[in-house]
Amino acid sequence: MNINTSARSLVTACYVVPGLPHVLLAPERSKGWASLNDSFAEVRREIEASDAEMILYFSSQWLSVLGYLFQADPSPEWIHVDHNWHELGSMPYQFKIEAGFASAYAGQVKTLGHYVREVNYRGFPIDTGTIVAQKLINPTNRLPAAIASCNIYAEKQETLSVGQAAMRAIESYGKRVAIVVVSGLSSRFEVRDIDPASDKISSLKDDEWNRKVLEIFGQGRLEDVSEIAREYSRQANADMGFKAIWWLNGLCGKTNDFTGRVFDYQAVWGTGAALVGLYPTRPLRSIPNWVNDEVDLVERVGALVSGTSGEEREKVRQQSNVPPTQALQASKTMQVTHHAASERISTSKAPPPVGPYPHARREGEFIFLSGCGPRKPGTSKIPGVTLNTEGEVIAYDVEVQTRSVIDNIRVILEAAGAGLEDVIDVQAYLTDMKRDFATFNRIYGEYFGARRDQDGVVIGPCRTTVEIGALPTPIAVELKVIARIRQA
Repeated sequence: MNINTSARSLVTACYVVPGLPHVLLAPERSKGWASLNDSFAEVRREIEASDAEMILYFSSQWLSVLGYLFQADPSPEWIHVDHNWHELGSMPYQFKIEAGFASAYAGQVKTLGHYVREVNYRGFPIDTGTIVAQKLINPTNRLPAAIASCNIYAEKQETLSVGQAAMRAIESYGKRVAIVVVSGLSSRFEVRDIDPASDKISSLKDDEWNRKVLEIFGQGRLEDVSEIAREYSRQANADMGFKAIWWLNGLCGKTNDFTGRVFDYQAVWGTGAALVGLYPTRPLRSIPNWVNDEVDLVERVGALVSGTSGEEREKVRQQSNVPPTQALQASKTMQVTHHAASERISTSKAPPPVGPYPHARREGEFIFLSGCGPRKPGTSKIPGVTLNTEGEVIAYDVEVQTRSVIDNIRVILEAAGAGLEDVIDVQAYLTDMKRDFATFNRIYGEYFGARRDQDGVVIGPCRTTVEIGALPTPIAVELKVIARIRQA
């Protein structure tokens, strides 16, 4: 294949590749895994045949919570074991890193107002996905690499702008770059042990969505895939909400100006895994005033959506100078988003509310839970409490109640398509702070305080704890939480 049929561009080609270790460490166990391994070899040969001078990796598996990280160690070396698939074996690695580009990219992202950090110390972990891709695409370090993290909380516009910042960094650095995005398709794993030889996509619905997305990729329509990423995530549980594709679309300037090739599509432990090549049909360039243009477009399209008739909307469009096709697509997207953004959430798996309110509401990308106590679903029983004949509390166990509260929150979040790991804010109410706080705090920490970043800082929700005189039912603890939906 002619890798770059356009005029000279600093981006030689873009690739989307899977990052699960099975393809690297155990291809002989499955025909599908072996096929993916062979397809990686094809991508490797394409990059070797190009005039790329470096590879830029963006992996959905290198997650950062605060801002963005950039690998700046010129020669990171370690032995990596995937925490989910450790039985497959270890992955010793030594990369050659283009540290100067890390600084250039970090500088561009910093101008957007984000926290950035260049990491350069021995033993800093490189994620499984990047290691798998590097070992299969660039095993001898023929080309230096650059690696940027994926912020777990970044929304679409932020991710697009950080991608565009990569293009500005590429232009300022001046080297020809092959872009490698490490991302799976559907990510519903098989939850039981399976025979790798019989591996298949765990859901027929996911398989249908995967194939449709790959059909669009095969036509070179990156921007169109980016636009359906939210719905794809909702329908097929796309890997990290397909956030890596937003980043790639931002880098490329939100365009469909590619020819596309789908190298392969297989299952890896029930998930969808594919290798895709996108080859620019014109030189890719950064877009001046990216952020201002983005905000301005949203404001102008908002005016289009608010019009009460086709004639009025067309008048606004002409005054706003928005291209007709762009306005129509954006208007439809905003109308659909507005229709689906607000949703009441209730589940029989949680105790019914004690008043006229739902268990939760979803507004945009956030889930707001009503105050939740420890009552058991389907009954009025309150665990961990002893009442006298007049219904007064004579004894209670705050540990039992705290665990029950968090269990109830978990099932409500699951009904909304989220989990405890998606909680970003907690308001806690105790009826006896002096007596109960230490126990409550210990139990809370088991659920929300176990994860820490590389500096030992707790990765968890914000929290406010207050003492109140009473709660509506004879309980000692209640929590109210806000979560961010994971498909965002």
